[in-house]
Amino acid sequence: MLSTLLLVTIPLPNLTLPAPTTKAVRAAVEIALPQLKKGATGHVEQKTCFACHNQTLPMLAFSTATGRGFTVPPTLAKEQAEHISSFLESNRERFKDGRGTGGQVDTAGAALFTLELAGHKPDENTTAVVEFLFKAQSDRDHWRASGDRPPSEASDFSTTYYAIRGLKFWGPPANADKQKTAKRIDAARAWLVKTSAKDTEDRVFRLLALQEAGADAKEVAAAAWELQRTQRADGGWAQLDNGRSDAYATGSALVALHLAAGLKTDAPAYRTGVAYLLKTQRADGTWFVKSRSKPFQPYYESGFPHEKDQFIAITASGWATTALALAVEKK
Repeated sequence: MLSTLLLVTIPLPNLTLPAPTTKAVRAAVEIALPQLKKGATGHVEQKTCFACHNQTLPMLAFSTATGRGFTVPPTLAKEQAEHISSFLESNRERFKDGRGTGGQVDTAGAALFTLELAGHKPDENTTAVVEFLFKAQSDRDHWRASGDRPPSEASDFSTTYYAIRGLKFWGPPANADKQKTAKRIDAARAWLVKTSAKDTEDRVFRLLALQEAGADAKEVAAAAWELQRTQRADGGWAQLDNGRSDAYATGSALVALHLAAGLKTDAPAYRTGVAYLLKTQRADGTWFVKSRSKPFQPYYESGFPHEKDQFIAITASGWATTALALAVEKK
């Protein structure tokens, strides 16, 4: 019933619009990267904790852009990795004994993913975090979000994706542990297949997690279509089905559709999504998205624009920059 309603109530995008030029896309990425660097570096300079908003999505954008010939300072990834590794080291015993840190699995999984993007090598700290992922919520068939800070820390699908990714990439090589990893991922895959998504964040990470967990191609394709068909008439996606398009939802949808489902960047749906992002990028290179999470941490300035909305804005800008960079041919 819900699927039918979505098809009826959401206007279809205009897929006949001319493709944005490579020059325009490159220019948009080039002015976005310095702002992301400012926010990521500003966090490292002011805080000792890991922050998915100022580190994970900027690092995804840096990694993607580097592979497509954009200039990213070579020391940037090293600085981010050292900061995250220091945070993990200071909490290593908490990870080893299963207590974890604030953010629990959300923090652990996103930290490992960011280290992966930065090219960090396995060490005692990453091993401790993997141990924590095995212990965390071991009585469940998936990993649940630890808080309610939508959109990026409120979805069991995103928590489960980062946990699966962490176990697969950083998991120990011993045969017994490989079997333990496979068993946990198999259970999560079954949960992903049978559990419905309720909003764009869910759809994005359900798709990513199904692909990461090795689901059947038909399950991945169905999840991709469930996400793609909610594209709006303006070419964007909205966080909520009754909301307005924004860069966070649009960027994350495009990235997931391309990386997990193989949607080509010259496909009409991707092309119109890129056009939406180009149209909504601000002159300073960022994208503004208003926060809908209740603040619980002391406010600080990371150097990224948009003041009290800067955490969601830098995350949105990271997704958007990644989506645009993916549309540029690899170097």
